[in-house]
Amino acid sequence: MVVDDMDGYRSEKSFGRDSNASQYYGESSLHHDSIGKRMLDSFKRDPNIALTPKGTLSADGKVFDVEAAAQNTATSPLARRLKGRHLQMIAIGGSIGTGLFVGSGQALADGGPASLVISYCLVGIMLYCTVHALGEMAVLFPVAGSFSAYSTRFLDPAWGFAMGWNYALQWLVVLPLEIVAATLTIEYWNHGSVNNNAWVAVFLTVIVVINLFGVRGYGEAEFIFAIVKVTAVIGFIILGIIINVGGGPEGSYVGGKLWRDPGAFNNGFKGLCSTFVNAAFAFSGTELVGLAAAETANPRKSLPTAVKQVFWRITLFYVVSLTLVGLIVPFNDPNLLRGSSSVDAVASPFVIAIKNAGIEGLPSVFNAVIMIAVLSVGNSSIYGSSRTLAALAEQGQAPRILAYIDRKGRPLVSISVAAVVGLLAFLAGTKKQADAFHWLLALSGLSAIFTWASICLAHIRFRKAWAVQGHTLKELAFRSQPGVIGSWVGFVFNLLVLVAQFWVGFAPIGYAKASPSANVVSFFQAYLALPVTLAFYIPYKFWYRTSVVRSHNMDLHTGIRELNIEQLIEEEREERKTWPTWKRVYKFFC
Repeated sequence: MVVDDMDGYRSEKSFGRDSNASQYYGESSLHHDSIGKRMLDSFKRDPNIALTPKGTLSADGKVFDVEAAAQNTATSPLARRLKGRHLQMIAIGGSIGTGLFVGSGQALADGGPASLVISYCLVGIMLYCTVHALGEMAVLFPVAGSFSAYSTRFLDPAWGFAMGWNYALQWLVVLPLEIVAATLTIEYWNHGSVNNNAWVAVFLTVIVVINLFGVRGYGEAEFIFAIVKVTAVIGFIILGIIINVGGGPEGSYVGGKLWRDPGAFNNGFKGLCSTFVNAAFAFSGTELVGLAAAETANPRKSLPTAVKQVFWRITLFYVVSLTLVGLIVPFNDPNLLRGSSSVDAVASPFVIAIKNAGIEGLPSVFNAVIMIAVLSVGNSSIYGSSRTLAALAEQGQAPRILAYIDRKGRPLVSISVAAVVGLLAFLAGTKKQADAFHWLLALSGLSAIFTWASICLAHIRFRKAWAVQGHTLKELAFRSQPGVIGSWVGFVFNLLVLVAQFWVGFAPIGYAKASPSANVVSFFQAYLALPVTLAFYIPYKFWYRTSVVRSHNMDLHTGIRELNIEQLIEEEREERKTWPTWKRVYKFFC
């Protein structure tokens, strides 16, 4: 008899699961517990978990053990149940949300259509480089909490601590924000006839229940959400072309008229900088592909495909759709500035374009798509925050209880923390909701920029150590297409976004007409994430006295899932040589 040591998801984690009932031990009677008992037992701690102790401490007891942190994130008992199709749809539709559907309207009003296209193209190039850098490290080291883990491992444990909490706070805050955004989209139909808090309870319950089904539940939900969002964007691109050439019920040929009157640019260079920042925020969520690596059945196979698809998503879903928006919606359209918040569908340029064309019924359909996009981001927020908190706890950088992972591979305590923070969404029924949520949003405003910059810098340092320790690029299972140069481009672009955000925050458009106190509030709402990040980094740095990890000391072995990876890579290269030319070209890009 041949014993298969791999589970249904090709994961080696469940070795020996069926051994007690196998022929090696003879016949045994099987006892099936009730569904209720099996469900309760699934919430118990994973019996296979074996957390690595922090290691030997110095006399003052304040030495951070980098090796133990790497070991813990590499052996995390998270369930490896994400399939290739899940990962591909997370990559394709992960960041398609209110930033594209609604936030782009404010960017169009501030900078004009040319600024909108330029900024999204530049940020798209930056993100293309960043995701490829992340993909290279995540394929080689599919560890839990990859963003903070790579910063801890390749840069500085103190910076990894700051990045981990920075990223966790971003998603913790986004959950209540997105739930409130969903209630605003509901108002599009019921005009406030039902109290917003009733919808908050419904949406929060649905999002938490989805995540209680584990990573498979998250993957299936995102698969469905992504299909809806992708279909909507492709449909709008086709509709936008028809409207532009005069095919709408009340339309005539538009062409490039709006780029001449009212014009291609608005508010000059500052208008461009404001859209540059908005574009960066709209792409938030793309990096979730790397976070999901630790729960992917075969990251060496599925991650490269998902990473390569980022380019097509950027080109098709952002650049093409927003180019069409700029062609059929003037930047001075009064509806762009009429929205009550940054997630109000009234201000969506997509909805405005459909309304201006005189198409009945379709605006409600697109509003429903916006609501689905909002719920998708809320779903991702619990996933992103819970996995990051669990990884921080496994590295000894958060309370140990947050590392509790049950028998189904769910970080239950971390999910509970995210759900409790989500209760802040009930502020939607109060008069102070606007002020409260503006400040909550400020906490996460620059989080994605810091995360992306850290990914690029970690990749640069990793490549340096890889060469110093005698390894070659041929040993990498997946190699970043733009390489180290691309990581430098991504790092510099992220710094430029930070500079642009500082300028726009310090002297926003129309600041001369505003009061000094209003300008101060505007600056801190735009740049609050920086002092918060420093508040995590500096005390940790002084307390543990951590130092920058040197190239020759980096751990480049812990966490590599396949022990015979060089042989596997060579076999795959030989297989690729037999492919026809069309398949090699396709696989290079996709």
